[in-house]
Amino acid sequence: MVDGSLISVLNGGSNIKLSASNVLKGKVKSIVTGMGSSEIITELPEATEITSIITKTSAENLNLKIGNEIYASFKALSVMIATD
Repeated sequence: MVDGSLISVLNGGSNIKLSASNVLKGKVKSIVTGMGSSEIITELPEATEITSIITKTSAENLNLKIGNEIYASFKALSVMIATD
């Protein structure tokens, strides 16, 4: 599990260089915009989803639209382990 506020959204090609060790390619499935933040649901391969929380301004600057190909990234230190 990764806290959605710790996931970055990137709108660019595969030549992007990041210090984050986890970069997942997917498509924007939904965008829910609030007063100051936007929740971005990215559909990954095999119908897996990851939810990111970014600022409303960042979502606007990235010009995100449903179906856009994007990258979600997070650092390994942001990953939480859960058991049942």
